[in-house]
Amino acid sequence: MTGELDQSFHVHSGQSHLKWSKDIKPVLRVKSGEVVTFDANDSSNNQIHKDSTLETLYFDLAICDPVYGPVYIEGAEPGDTLEVELMKLDPADWGWTAIFPDFGLLADEFPDTQLKIWKFAKGSKTAEFKKGIEVPIRPFLGEVGVAPPEGEHSTIPPLDTGGNIDCRHVVEGTKLYLPVKVAGALFSCGDGHAAQGDGEVCGTAIETPMTATLRFTVHKDKPWVTSPHYLTKPITTTVPDKGTYSILGIDSDLREAARKAIRSMIVYLTTTHSLTKVEAYMLCSVAVDLKIAEAVDMPNYAVAATLPLNIFTE
Repeated sequence: MTGELDQSFHVHSGQSHLKWSKDIKPVLRVKSGEVVTFDANDSSNNQIHKDSTLETLYFDLAICDPVYGPVYIEGAEPGDTLEVELMKLDPADWGWTAIFPDFGLLADEFPDTQLKIWKFAKGSKTAEFKKGIEVPIRPFLGEVGVAPPEGEHSTIPPLDTGGNIDCRHVVEGTKLYLPVKVAGALFSCGDGHAAQGDGEVCGTAIETPMTATLRFTVHKDKPWVTSPHYLTKPITTTVPDKGTYSILGIDSDLREAARKAIRSMIVYLTTTHSLTKVEAYMLCSVAVDLKIAEAVDMPNYAVAATLPLNIFTE
């Protein structure tokens, strides 16, 4: 390849699959060092559109979270590491966030389907949640992975080989490292996000179609990569930092500590910013970061829910 963003290799939106398996035939073969552009539908697989409403929504989970590929990288063998350099990530000019029954960190407290459609200009630095609240746009792919060594696996739970890792730090400029388990690695990706908080607590981020340009490099000398690793560049903020407001959830169960932190953040947002509970839960999913603050003082864990204050413009 010659140009930095040479896009002579392309995986289009019709070349998708709904499971991870080494038996899926590759749609493309490339050499180490070459660049591929992927056109990915949103995670609903085109069931939700920019003009969708809650009243018109029909959602079949069975066809959600498609991934695009797989791409066979020549020279990649079990025991190797595949480096995936995220060279360019281009989201659409719209997205959606939803709450679905039986899905999400507080699923038992939010039993009803809810839908929010976001609209933002191409190249925008922020997306308006509602008047006075702007969420910074930092596009990334929720699904990035290679084929597991055995079996067929849903694209929804993440695996040691990647998949639905929903890691908001794997943005443009990042290098992701994946353990190769089968010949050719068989890489696929999808699930574009315009923004997300660490945890994606309501089950969705700002879901959006995405065009992704990626460079693949095979490494023979990284035996420590047995799960997804990533190397980031210094963060370039799109809006000025205004500090954070954090809440600690304490419990002997790590998941319950996280639930307590988000539940308290919802109360804080509804009380201080006049949001509904549904709005606050969605905002937590796209902007609030869950972090383990303490994991050694047994029997209790401490999980922080951290809200960036720069999302508030009023």
